[in-house]
Amino acid sequence: MTLVPKREYLILLVGDVFVFTITLWLMLALRYLAWPTQTLFTQHLRPFSLLFVLWIFVFFLAGLYGKHTRLFRRKLPTLIFSTQVLNMGLAAAFFFLIPVFGIAPKTNLVLYLLLSAPLIFAWRVGVFPRLRMAKRLKGVLIASGPDARALAEEVASDRRYPFKFVYVIDTDMSPTHEVIQRACRVAEEADVTFVVVDHADSAVSAALPIIYNAAFHKNRFALVDIVDLYQEVFDRVPITLTRYAWVLDQVGASRAYDTLKRAADIAVGLLGCAVFILFYPFVMLAIKLEDGGQVFIAQQRVGRFQKPIAILKFRSMNGNDQGEYDATGKSRLTVTRTGKWLRILRIDELPQFWSVVRGDLSFVGPRPELPALAAQYSARIPYYNARYLVSPGLTGWAQIKHDRDPHHGTAIEETKEKLSYDLYYLERRSFFLDLFIMFQTIRIIFTARGT
Repeated sequence: MTLVPKREYLILLVGDVFVFTITLWLMLALRYLAWPTQTLFTQHLRPFSLLFVLWIFVFFLAGLYGKHTRLFRRKLPTLIFSTQVLNMGLAAAFFFLIPVFGIAPKTNLVLYLLLSAPLIFAWRVGVFPRLRMAKRLKGVLIASGPDARALAEEVASDRRYPFKFVYVIDTDMSPTHEVIQRACRVAEEADVTFVVVDHADSAVSAALPIIYNAAFHKNRFALVDIVDLYQEVFDRVPITLTRYAWVLDQVGASRAYDTLKRAADIAVGLLGCAVFILFYPFVMLAIKLEDGGQVFIAQQRVGRFQKPIAILKFRSMNGNDQGEYDATGKSRLTVTRTGKWLRILRIDELPQFWSVVRGDLSFVGPRPELPALAAQYSARIPYYNARYLVSPGLTGWAQIKHDRDPHHGTAIEETKEKLSYDLYYLERRSFFLDLFIMFQTIRIIFTARGT
């Protein structure tokens, strides 16, 4: 039983294509003030169909096929307009560079932008949310701890989920026998179709026979692991509900995946080194003109299996950050004016392509940490060392999902949350997930987020 269905992404895709097509028809009707003939519509549909594929790819990079969380919906109007402006620019370049189609729709593109932005917004904001199930599935949550409470609060506060918890039983607040009694009552209710439990909780273990017995008297019933549901909702692993056995299960990996990933790292890394070395003289000159200091810095980091590695970066601060911070946990160093722009454009990390070719880094993986910070986090955060099971990366799941990454400072809670994303990647790592992360990284670079 899947409580977070994936079909909504397919619905979004089909709806977007439908809106693109309807907008094309409306644009032609408005442009020529007449009902578009089949010949005229077909003449424009052929080239625009190629554009639809490109535009959908832009939507994908923009994250428009991700989860429509509350935070995401607040940014949706701006995101839709910016992506449509970019799409129109791509369309103009398309018709200019490929004149074989025999049309140069300058006015048409402007009209298309004016029509498509409000129509996409109406579809995404007005129509799509109302296509979901009117009746949400009713279930019970039996667990304890901050991550369990966060799950209950998230589901209760957002109606986009096709399910809800009619009862939340906190096992820390109730004796085992009360948990058993309450589980027995709610599991037998006719409208309760699923129970979410923490299998590692002793109170849940005692109540499972009763829950199983109730399940055999229902036409529709499912027992869901809270760790699995939490990951589906938040795209990360709940640290407080994770056990060492789960971490040890993630040690193994597909040899074919490791080989393919390493081959891709070498190929793309060599290409990146060849292309970006052309920018090196300009970056070096900018750094030298500001303060005359060194251009490159070498930093010690912790690599795979906790082996020390050295990575090369363009200097963006007034010194070399080695993880030595004051009592507040912040670096005494400051970012230079040139360094600010190097970070916004991610240019300061270009020399790390050489580290990817050498094998110290991968393109996708957990962020490589400074030894001084890694020692603190390993001592204070459970399962922190699990991130060393894979090679650190230039980008990663945590980097595209976690907005509160502690740059140049010590932050236990923020790092604990970042680790939850690293563990999610550790469990689900695959070549296709790596590609998705790379595409999302491109989007983040162009929007200058996370700097």
